[in-house]
Amino acid sequence: MVSLVLPRLVDVSAASRRSASVTERNVAALKSVYWLLLVSGFVEPLLYLLSIGVGVGALIGDLTLPGGTVVSYAAFVAPAMLASSAMTGALAETTFNFFGKMKYMKLYDGVIATPVQPFEIALGELAWAMLRGSAYSAAFLVVMVVMDLTTPVSALAAFPAAVLVGFTFGALGMAISTFMRSWQDFDLMSSGQFVLFLFSGTFVPAEAYPTVLRWLVEVTPLYRAVHLIRGLTADTGGWSWTIDVFYLLAVLAAGLLVASRRMSRLLYE
Repeated sequence: MVSLVLPRLVDVSAASRRSASVTERNVAALKSVYWLLLVSGFVEPLLYLLSIGVGVGALIGDLTLPGGTVVSYAAFVAPAMLASSAMTGALAETTFNFFGKMKYMKLYDGVIATPVQPFEIALGELAWAMLRGSAYSAAFLVVMVVMDLTTPVSALAAFPAAVLVGFTFGALGMAISTFMRSWQDFDLMSSGQFVLFLFSGTFVPAEAYPTVLRWLVEVTPLYRAVHLIRGLTADTGGWSWTIDVFYLLAVLAAGLLVASRRMSRLLYE
């Protein structure tokens, strides 16, 4: 029994180290200018929060959530900006950057000449995307606490949820990137991302939409992410967040599986 289990443990440990080496390569490749790109991904949702959440919120006043919790409009918008920030950071790494490394730099052609496998490459790139998304999330949660849009305890509870959102969209973006043929294809993805941003309960409750549109909104991954984080930061109570968690985990697993299989096909053909 031990002889059967031990090799599997050794394989998992070795795969983890190889995936970590892919992540370390991304950290080592950071340039001073690249840090400005990292900062820009945090500034954009912050500007949306200040302009719409605070500015427009002064005209709207308070909102009542479905569970009966009353929050300011800024507190309603802030969790959506947090989820969007985690999504943007993860997608930036696993779409444009990932596609460039695979299609034009041919970086992974050299990597697979080592013991590193396509699944380990995908996992390492996903871990790097998660680090970027987590940095955005942590900084944004600090801003929310400072602006009194949530409590420190709720912010701590929301951080793992934001990390899960980054993981999910990182895996989803990586899977989509493996189907891209050229940079022009990313115009469609950017359009889809913007539609998600607008129609995911971001600025108005999903209940405000017509029934059919509401159903479509509620099955999108960004809506589930916004619903999860909003429930935690607003402390609405209940267990409806478990549906969001299982949904995001399912998308994460599916995205990682598709990405690793597609990478194997593209790199070994």
